[in-house]
Amino acid sequence: MAESPTAEQLESVLDTTVQASATWSLDPPTEAPGVFLHYWMDILSLVIALVGLVGNSIVLWLLGFRTQRSPFSVYILNLAAADALFLGSYFGLSIWEIVGDLNHFFLLLLELCLLGLPYCVGLSLLAAISTERCLSVLFPLWYRCHRPKRMSVTLCTFLWALQGLFWGLLVALYFLNKDQFYNYFYSFLPFVQFTWFSLLTCVLGVSCLTLVLRVQCSSQRRRPPRLYLLVLLSVLVFLLCGLPLGVFYAVRFFSSFYLIPFGLSSLLACVSSSANPFIYFFLGSQWRRRGREPLRVVLQRALGEEQVGGDGAKDTSHPNIVGRLS
Repeated sequence: MAESPTAEQLESVLDTTVQASATWSLDPPTEAPGVFLHYWMDILSLVIALVGLVGNSIVLWLLGFRTQRSPFSVYILNLAAADALFLGSYFGLSIWEIVGDLNHFFLLLLELCLLGLPYCVGLSLLAAISTERCLSVLFPLWYRCHRPKRMSVTLCTFLWALQGLFWGLLVALYFLNKDQFYNYFYSFLPFVQFTWFSLLTCVLGVSCLTLVLRVQCSSQRRRPPRLYLLVLLSVLVFLLCGLPLGVFYAVRFFSSFYLIPFGLSSLLACVSSSANPFIYFFLGSQWRRRGREPLRVVLQRALGEEQVGGDGAKDTSHPNIVGRLS
């Protein structure tokens, strides 16, 4: 049996995940262009995280207290919560690293869990949203008649509980038995997370391709529904901006090779988590209308394509289907 890794080895591995934010200083560094670039990437990441936190908080307020919920809005509400938690954790931990005085190794472990939990939940929710949209496109009749009534709430609860149990078990294992924690960190954690990450990434890729073909076919006859565009844009933004952070962790846990710098991957992840509110409000805006509309109305319009049938036209034969599914 292989010898268990030491705490120093584990800290060396974890330290690479936050090396950009850990090298901050209050004055701009001037020793090397690379350090200077890292400094400004970190500042830009904090600004984007703060803006995205405000945007996702607005979505949470509107969907949680100001609008009537539908099956799709439940997914968007939980996705906004995951993005807000990721951005808030990133912003808080980055500030804490600058001004705080905490055990370095514990801070690295805390950062890994607080960022990993909402990241994995967001990825899982996007996979669930895109898969459900594909089912509604490929099997519209089955989707209308046989979709479970509380599937959105049940699935979101399951995904939060699954990831919370996983990362909570990791923290508990660290405090209860550190030697056992080292073994699981080097063997069990990377394997499980890499498998889950790879599976959901494949699901996102297939569903994204399906939605692209569906939107392309719809655009030849009529303007594609906003809901398909919303899901497609959210998935594309994640694949372009959110995926590099997962790739960084996956590659770093299995080798010492740096496929992408952590500072750049965290910056792109902040962009991915901050972009969704702007996608919602952009798609829900009526540019031809004069005057400003309430954000609640704009958001409802962006999410208001629940009655779209499989051929892209509004479903008029089942006008109350949204109420029955919710």
